[in-house]
Amino acid sequence: MLRELLTLVVPLVLPTLLYLLWLRLLRWTEAAGSVSWRGMPWVWLAASGVVLAGLVLFVVTVHFGTATPGTYVPPHVEDGRIVPGRIDPARRP
Repeated sequence: MLRELLTLVVPLVLPTLLYLLWLRLLRWTEAAGSVSWRGMPWVWLAASGVVLAGLVLFVVTVHFGTATPGTYVPPHVEDGRIVPGRIDPARRP
């Protein structure tokens, strides 16, 4: 659950939260006014969130993926017990 939150939800929402924070800080220096929800750049915020989420997924995959060469053996049942998945080392001829 935490992994999904950190790799998907946070990058998607982060540009909008930063923009709203920036608007709020800007409004504190000017006359106090409300934020115009219709005037917000929703398309740009959504696009930047999608790009950021894609970048995070790419970086997580590249840096935390396995570099072990071999054949993946998925989890299976042997003699009534579950054998976890593993990577069998590659055989050299």
